[in-house]
Amino acid sequence: MSKVVTFGEIMGRLAPPGFLRLPQAMPGSLDVTFAGAEANVAASLSILGLDAHFVTALPNNPIADACVNSLRSIGIDTSSILRSDIGRLGLYFLETGANQRPSRVIYDRDGSTIGQTPADAYDWDKIFVGADWFHVTGITPAVSQVAAEATLHAAKAAKQRGLTVSCDLNFRGKLWRWDSSASPHELAGRAMRQLLPLVDVLIANEEDCGDVLQIRAAETDVASGKLSAERYPEVARRVVQEFPNLRYVATTLRESISASHNNWGAMLYDAAAESASFAPRSDGEYEPYSIRNIVDRVGGGDSFAAGLIFGLLNDDYPTPQAALQFAVAASCLAHSIIGDLNFSSREEIDALAKGSASGRVVR
Repeated sequence: MSKVVTFGEIMGRLAPPGFLRLPQAMPGSLDVTFAGAEANVAASLSILGLDAHFVTALPNNPIADACVNSLRSIGIDTSSILRSDIGRLGLYFLETGANQRPSRVIYDRDGSTIGQTPADAYDWDKIFVGADWFHVTGITPAVSQVAAEATLHAAKAAKQRGLTVSCDLNFRGKLWRWDSSASPHELAGRAMRQLLPLVDVLIANEEDCGDVLQIRAAETDVASGKLSAERYPEVARRVVQEFPNLRYVATTLRESISASHNNWGAMLYDAAAESASFAPRSDGEYEPYSIRNIVDRVGGGDSFAAGLIFGLLNDDYPTPQAALQFAVAASCLAHSIIGDLNFSSREEIDALAKGSASGRVVR
């Protein structure tokens, strides 16, 4: 069984029931779960049957205890999570959008424990014993300079030990504020350009390479929901030219018709073969999934990242195309599940990847 280690911040997620807005729900009850990009990936991989280890730093209090217990309940190895008397558990508040009203995220994560825990606090020699893969994102480095340094240190340690390193760019414009001399875009570009030479598999959404690396797809207007999918292999080629260490560049392709209706697919560029695969396909041509009644889209990219890691590690998916089809199907199903975590089984994902998309009752 492959061992995958992920590192990053996990937060409390507070959301009103259904499609209520925060002013409607408060004062009152909010649904509380725990989530974060890197933890979401570990959760999916654990549910799919891999040995998933999640590394973070959390405060010593009962709320963080509940967070750790929630991770353990789905089989994630939490033995390398640091506990500290410094800092707090970050939070984010989510309003789920519908139709023409977008979803909205409000962060309350300043002063989190991971943002104050230095790189040398983590015992990567011990953490990486028996590990095959290490996954990080561009979210945790955006939290603080300390967290950025810890992420870079961890990636260097992984490469020294021969692990495959993946990174999801995950640009968050509301973050990247820890250096007032630079804009969020400038700071993200500076920090991620230090990290990317250590990365083997780069994952991005349709905007990330433009936001972080200033490499954009031509004839594409993300705000209008119109993408020219055929332009993304050229984006990937340009990224590989700048970072020739990359083996794969994956891009999720979301066409946002409305908050409730998205078209969803992805591209995977194989640097060695200089070729791109697209999924899903119909009659040999790229045809994105039409997701018309989205239940919860938050965490969709993380479920794609986990599906791609699983596919690339598993001999049952022997080609980049097969791994990509699995990843896109996994992330499509995640849009039907409330919460950040993708509780889809491998059997369900394989069935959708093979064309079973009717949603008929399974008896």
